[in-house]
Amino acid sequence: MLLIGPNRSPYTRRVAITLNIYGIPYEQRPLSGFDDRAEVRAFNPLGRIPALVLDDGDTLVDSGAILDHLDELHGRERALIAPSGPERRAVLRACAVLMGVCDKVLQAAYHRNHVPAEKRHRPWIDDCTAQARAALTSVEATIAPDASHLLLDHLTHADVAAVVAERFARGGLGIDTVKEMPRLAALTNKLNARPDFQVIEHPRTAFS
Repeated sequence: MLLIGPNRSPYTRRVAITLNIYGIPYEQRPLSGFDDRAEVRAFNPLGRIPALVLDDGDTLVDSGAILDHLDELHGRERALIAPSGPERRAVLRACAVLMGVCDKVLQAAYHRNHVPAEKRHRPWIDDCTAQARAALTSVEATIAPDASHLLLDHLTHADVAAVVAERFARGGLGIDTVKEMPRLAALTNKLNARPDFQVIEHPRTAFS
């Protein structure tokens, strides 16, 4: 398999970590959704990352769709999300909130970094930041002290989403998660110590 996109993108990072957890071998081409858009369009006509080229040549786009395929490949009963029922809904809900945080960080960072200074609208950046902070605070409230996982007593997609969202909010918007969401920061720090959560850092900007 070939993963398109650098791991500075939370969406690509989410896929890379899941591939590691499932023990699926892959190569990675860290093409940026901005700097390498023409090349990225060869895999996704939208020019967005990530994309995953399968061994049979088929290509999947969007991190959620890619994870669904990886779950199927790994085995629904052994996947990072239950095949049905309340546990599945809980993981889907948490992932939606946490990846929504990434969306808001991306919108704010794009506006700040790519819109000319005279056209920037500070209230928009502040609103995106407030939405991301509120979402992370809501997640923080659900985490038990010294928790080893976000929701259940085992690893799920929600844990992966928590790791990428916390990192992106801290690095992209400067949200002080250690101070404002200490349980979330402690949990993601534990998870990041796992070998399968440690992925290659690509220094180029990866916003898509």
